[in-house]
Amino acid sequence: MNIFRFAGDMTHLISILVLLLKIYATKSCSGISLKTQELYALVFLTRYLDLFTDFISVYNFVMKLVFIGSSLAIVWCMRMHYAVRRTYDKDLDTFRHYLLIAGCFVLALILHEKFTFQEIFWAFSIYLEAVAILPQLVLLQRSGNVDNLTGQYVFFLGAYRGLYILNWIYRYFTESHFSRWIACLSGLVQTALYADFFYYYFYSWKNNSKLQLPA
Repeated sequence: MNIFRFAGDMTHLISILVLLLKIYATKSCSGISLKTQELYALVFLTRYLDLFTDFISVYNFVMKLVFIGSSLAIVWCMRMHYAVRRTYDKDLDTFRHYLLIAGCFVLALILHEKFTFQEIFWAFSIYLEAVAILPQLVLLQRSGNVDNLTGQYVFFLGAYRGLYILNWIYRYFTESHFSRWIACLSGLVQTALYADFFYYYFYSWKNNSKLQLPA
């Protein structure tokens, strides 16, 4: 494992911890898209089908459990927790995420590295992760104002993907048989989706003002 991969994993983990902190400390999920969280849960469940069949390392196994468990816990809180679910912005979170699921599955059937059950769902999870943030970004644009913890959550989530691009570049030049082109292209698309958010995030940080996204 290289430093970019490790930094990416830790940044991803920080984004999840920030979101859990927001939900459990404030008993609120205002500004958080349930649809994005459901998409991420589906991403991890389909990507880690090899959880109990292909053991790579203790670190890898634990991180898989953390990502699956935390994503399901967040969805459960937003749907079932008596206090948290009342703060959900249902009227703003109207993105048709099922279209993303259908489109990514069809794409995985067409573009994949191997035509096997596990590889099809791996490709599906990569494509879906690339666009899973869309409902969240749309919700933030509709709401306008973004609270501090929500802004940090989205920032760390975008930073994680940027670090993974550096990881792929590093592996391309150091590994003779590195061929995860699906992950590389999807990662570039995913990072590009954050460009507008990053601009306003750094603008608010530079001017010490509240983060606001134009509708």
